[in-house]
Amino acid sequence: MQAILAQAQKMQEQLLTAQQELADAEVTGSAGGGLVTATVSGAGELKALVIDPKVVDPDDTETLADLVVAAVRDAGNNAQKLAEDKMGPLAGGLGGGGLGIPGL
Repeated sequence: MQAILAQAQKMQEQLLTAQQELADAEVTGSAGGGLVTATVSGAGELKALVIDPKVVDPDDTETLADLVVAAVRDAGNNAQKLAEDKMGPLAGGLGGGGLGIPGL
C-alpha cells in the first residue's frame, strides 16, 4: 500500500510540473502564409497577434477577420497538441489500472 501511495504522490508531482510547464509555454499559429500570426499560452490563452500590413485592406476586412480566426485556431490546435504531449503519459498512468488499483 505504501508503494501505491508513493507512486500516486510521484504522479501528482509530475502532473503539477507538467501543468506549470504548459502555463509557461507559448506556441504560435499562422494563416495566409504567415501574414497573420497568433501566439497562445499552452493553456490556449491568446497572448499576441501580429498582422502583416500587406494584408490590411480597408475594403476587405472580411478576409483579414478570416485570417485572424484561422491563425488563432491554428495556435489553439498547437497548444492542444502540446498539452497532449505533456499530459498524455501522465493521464495514461491514471486510467485503466495504471496504479494497479481497479478503477484507477
